[in-house]
Amino acid sequence: MSAQTSHQSENSYPTADETTKSHWERRAVIDLANVRENVKRVGELVAPAAVMAVVKADGYGHGAVAVSRAAIQAGASWLGCAHVTEALKIREAGLEAPLLAWLHTDGTPFEEAISANIDLAVSGWELDHVANAAQAAAQPARVHLKIDTGLGRNGSTAAQWEELLGRAASYQDEGLMRVVGVFSHLAVADEPERPETDEQLKAFNEAVALAEDAGFDLEVRHIANTPAILSRPDAHYDMVRLGLGLYGLSPFAGEDPARYGLRPAMTLESRIANVKKVPAGQGVSYGLHYHTSEETYLGLIPMGYADGLPRTANNAPVSILGKTYLVRGTIAMDQFVVDLGPDIDVAAILGATAILFGEGGPSVTEWADAAGSVNYEIVTRISPRVPRRLVEGTWGESGE
Repeated sequence: MSAQTSHQSENSYPTADETTKSHWERRAVIDLANVRENVKRVGELVAPAAVMAVVKADGYGHGAVAVSRAAIQAGASWLGCAHVTEALKIREAGLEAPLLAWLHTDGTPFEEAISANIDLAVSGWELDHVANAAQAAAQPARVHLKIDTGLGRNGSTAAQWEELLGRAASYQDEGLMRVVGVFSHLAVADEPERPETDEQLKAFNEAVALAEDAGFDLEVRHIANTPAILSRPDAHYDMVRLGLGLYGLSPFAGEDPARYGLRPAMTLESRIANVKKVPAGQGVSYGLHYHTSEETYLGLIPMGYADGLPRTANNAPVSILGKTYLVRGTIAMDQFVVDLGPDIDVAAILGATAILFGEGGPSVTEWADAAGSVNYEIVTRISPRVPRRLVEGTWGESGE
């Protein structure tokens, strides 16, 4: 096993202590080799379409700068963020790849974005703000116009699309912007049997045709998210936006990411903080919703909802020394309990590594299922209190 920890500049989170590896309490191990493999796998699948690595939400909780760098090294040609403030941090780290930010308010620093060569999405109202910012920056903005094809969130409606194209063309003629892309977002691509994706692609094709008829020379047309990357080749167009799949997770219910050649990049683990013998009928954690059925040992794990664990993830699995145990009782702010059973080696378990999910343990999706959520949420909510350790290559079973 080869491992390498990044410098702090690669990672916005606190880092695990490298001088004494045994002296850590909780950490998220991020395998950048797996990130690269996921990019390469998707790149082969969608060629000749380009791959945008979506690194919003600080790289889905994995560390945006480190993931961005790994993705570009592996062949991704674009990066994508929700907010300009996220994109500016990518630029500050020295990454110069094409970069798109798509979610704005009237407080968005458009002028800074233009000066930093960040492409901007426009759904309608932003157009005038972007034009004014371009004038102030003395530099034309690169714009991707967004059409709402059915998701009902951001994006121009079909009824407003031609008017938006006309206004954008006027600003382009003035030298204040260049419309380089048209894009949209799919609502139900993670349910491939549903007809709405066909309807959205039809609407997208119509919007693109109108944009081209308006005289725009588009560099990229893009609509495919991870589920569409894996299930809808007709949605790949010029570029795909690789979000969840970048981190090695499956967007489809009940399907293992390995089916698509994807490798999960995050392993979340902690140390057993306490082990104690309790009698039958012992209540566990707030609300006393769980009581032991026999004399048993309880193990205490020092992670909780302040670390990003869902408070509702009762019965979520945890792997300790190769055996799976379940969360028992309510997950508290800083800790939770597992029932270890009546026959254990206390000395071996106290201080042992508990793998919540990832390499050598349960999957993120198992935690999502226990919480009634989705794997997207579980990884993105792991809090900054949890140090990230960046490694290259397969992580050993013990985490050491």
